[in-house]
Amino acid sequence: MNKLFSVLALSVGLFSTAFGQQVEYSLTDIVQLSRSQSTAWLSAETRKENNFWLYKTFRSDYNPQLVLSGTLPSFIKSVSPVTQQDGTIVYREIHNNNLDVQLGLSQIIAPTGASVSVFSNLNRYDNLVSGDEYKQYSGQPVSIALNQPIFQFNQYRWNKMIKPLEYEESQKRYFEELEQISVRATSRFFDLLLAQIQLEIAEKNVQSNDTIYKIANGRYNLGKITENDLLQLELNLVNSQLEVSQAVVNQQQASLNLKSFIGVKDDNLTLQLKLPDDIPYFLVDEQEALLEARKNKADYISYERRLLQAQEQVARAKMTSGVNMNLQAVYGLAGVSGQDQMLSEVYQDPTDNVRVGLQMSVPILDWGRQKSRKMTALANQKLVEYQLQQDEETFDQEVLTQARNFNLLRNQLEARLKSDEIAQKAYQISKQLFIIGKISITELNASLASKDLAKSNYISSLRDFWVAYYELREKTLYDFQNKQLLVRDVE
Repeated sequence: MNKLFSVLALSVGLFSTAFGQQVEYSLTDIVQLSRSQSTAWLSAETRKENNFWLYKTFRSDYNPQLVLSGTLPSFIKSVSPVTQQDGTIVYREIHNNNLDVQLGLSQIIAPTGASVSVFSNLNRYDNLVSGDEYKQYSGQPVSIALNQPIFQFNQYRWNKMIKPLEYEESQKRYFEELEQISVRATSRFFDLLLAQIQLEIAEKNVQSNDTIYKIANGRYNLGKITENDLLQLELNLVNSQLEVSQAVVNQQQASLNLKSFIGVKDDNLTLQLKLPDDIPYFLVDEQEALLEARKNKADYISYERRLLQAQEQVARAKMTSGVNMNLQAVYGLAGVSGQDQMLSEVYQDPTDNVRVGLQMSVPILDWGRQKSRKMTALANQKLVEYQLQQDEETFDQEVLTQARNFNLLRNQLEARLKSDEIAQKAYQISKQLFIIGKISITELNASLASKDLAKSNYISSLRDFWVAYYELREKTLYDFQNKQLLVRDVE
């Protein structure tokens, strides 16, 4: 509910801005917008929904299936050869109609791969040959059928182990995608923020250089500075004006990229961003990060799923190339009416109906095909096991590296902020010293460059910290700031 109110508030803000009211957006605002209306979010939502229905389809395979089937009607009118007892052939007219319907309830037995069904069927036959017309009913009021594969690969058993893992993996992938969207939104947020700050710096530099140039021009007329110094200050003014023009272009491009990503269509809308300098103060324990990542990430589900799929292929190779048998059994009641009798006669005195059959296929000579398939599957299983071992080691290393990187960037921020503050003050002092003639133009330019560099370094450090913050969330699916999981049941 709080998320809904936040999104509504942001939408109202965008609407107000479109009509001229200036609204400032924080990093959190932009991230929420990207996770509620961006194309990347819509794609993630669509994949989540698709995986949900795929899982529901799998679940339905293990539920009873009630099916009504039949032929309504099957009409034939032709002349067909009929072989007589003495071997001669007599052509006779065939003119009949068949109607049949069957209602059956079937159930899969996953542990054995068997199919059990209960069904009832009814058939009506109409002989329409002139002079010999009659109708007759037949049917099976109730029958039970069993189809049991023997020594065969049981896909239902393996699906029941693998498909739930695939669905759980897709759920966690969805939340990983949300955090990846946050990372991308953060990167674009700082692209625009840095462009806006650089434009602000460039505009202030124009004002400062213009003031200095005017003062220096007066001092030049008094003979206190050289023409070379005056030309250098004029060049500084021209360069700062060019920097403003380039900063405007950079800001427009960064704004377009951000609005495109978060799904804002209004080209006239101006996004004014707020510097995210309210840094959460917490450090991440590396082992805790690793523990949460192993519990929450889809990768660890995928390791189990990939191993099971390799074992499935081994079982398939073993079972589909050897002895195959299939037991089919039907027991029920069957009845037939006399010619031109009532339908109810089928159900008055039905007789037992029993069918049992065992189909068998045994390879006698396959030129090593069965062994080759089995050995290929076993080799692939070993390869998967080696790959999984390497993937787990890489996964652990990436999580630990991300936790260390986050802590390092968090500690560096204070130093970057302090450097920025010092550089800004130093430039103001240098500017006043130059005005009164205490320092040279070279020293002033060096102070100006140091000021701009310190500001850019601080913004870049902020960017690295917040990107690392959301990357840590993506790597662990855990919010260390609020001590809560980022995974929930998407159903």
